[in-house]
Amino acid sequence: MSTPSSPLRQRITKVSYPYVAKLHAAPKLTLPGITLVLALAGVFAPVAVGVPALLLLALLLGWLAFLSWPAVSGAPKFLRIFSILIIVLFAVSRLANG
Repeated sequence: MSTPSSPLRQRITKVSYPYVAKLHAAPKLTLPGITLVLALAGVFAPVAVGVPALLLLALLLGWLAFLSWPAVSGAPKFLRIFSILIIVLFAVSRLANG
């Protein structure tokens, strides 16, 4: 049985569809590559580049988690939230330590 989705979820899903379709049509390593580049830039680049890269990575993962949220349950939901939180905390740490 499917639960009705909110108007916000429906709107975000509709707006996201073309981008998800492009990602789906891209080579399989595109999304992992983008994730890896943002993570490496976030860790090794200067703060002025690293913090925005980490925040962009958190936004990307948050967007994907939001879109897939109804399809997952239990531990995978926790891991998604936890990974986004760790990335944001690392960005704040990099910013605070200069």
